[in-house]
Amino acid sequence: MSKLKLTIAVTGLNNTDNPGPGVPVIRSLKASPEFDLRIIGLVYETLEPGIYMEGLCDKIFQIPYPSTGSDELIDRIEEIHRREPIDVLIPNFDAELFSFMKNEDRLLRSGIHTFLPTFKQFQERDKDKLPDYGEKYDIKVPASLNLGSQNQISEIKEKFEYPVMVKGKFYDAYMAYNPEQVKQAFNKISSKWGLPVIIQEFVRGTEVNVIALGDGQGNTIAAVPMRKQYITDKGKAWGGITLSDDKMLEITRSLIRKTKWKGGMELELIKTVKDEYYLIEINPRIPAWVYLAVGAGQNIPEALVKLALGHEVAPMESYASGKMFVRYSYDIIVDLEKFETIAMNGEI
Repeated sequence: MSKLKLTIAVTGLNNTDNPGPGVPVIRSLKASPEFDLRIIGLVYETLEPGIYMEGLCDKIFQIPYPSTGSDELIDRIEEIHRREPIDVLIPNFDAELFSFMKNEDRLLRSGIHTFLPTFKQFQERDKDKLPDYGEKYDIKVPASLNLGSQNQISEIKEKFEYPVMVKGKFYDAYMAYNPEQVKQAFNKISSKWGLPVIIQEFVRGTEVNVIALGDGQGNTIAAVPMRKQYITDKGKAWGGITLSDDKMLEITRSLIRKTKWKGGMELELIKTVKDEYYLIEINPRIPAWVYLAVGAGQNIPEALVKLALGHEVAPMESYASGKMFVRYSYDIIVDLEKFETIAMNGEI
């Protein structure tokens, strides 16, 4: 069978202690026997480790932060596309999704395919709207309070018992045991991600996650549950194991069916000692542990690319439970010339 020749552009190559999904997404795509790939890495910073990993990308381009404006970002993507025609673009950061969703039609007119959530899907699962989301789709969520200023911190003790979780709209989460710790976390998060800062009820239990892919019609194309085995101080999984858990799959399929979710997603859940599941977050894109799903038998990035191109994709019903991943770091030795090239020219 002849392989499908594709050029795929991927963001999120910051494979650090707070890893982006870009590197594992690329590894997943390269594991597909159906594709003959050329990989374009899109980076925001010149020290993203994926730039320097040999054999990962065929070409690297630096792109402007979405905060500079959607038009500037998309103009740069189209400039790259004129030089290196892109078939499919896979964004991997929450903060950049709005710009790419807003310009999905413009990108498609240029010949660049994406497979992203709709504005409604993206916005209604925001952390500051999660209680309403849970009520609408019949799923348990922790109580929460949105803080627009430090003056509201005194309201926490009226609604919650400490500890509480303090979260940013896009990223970052801290556990706080008293108002002073809330204030410290508030300052860190608001200076980085803006307002509101979300106070979420702390639910005791085991943190479990599901990676999934919806086809936009209500069908679950892929879903793999995982339990975090090792968690960093940033709350990121540094090790995990696939689970056989029908309830987690039922929650995922129900949510995708009701919302008609389009694209990759990650459900972050807490399983209590009473076997109740609380949804604490929905990440509207492929998570950084996606390669575990591939190892368990479901190549989600491969399926996402096919859906982006309009191909029919049959749901993946099975996966191997008891598969484990362990993340590791190692030093890459590179010549300064490589860093200088990307820093000065914006490409390599």
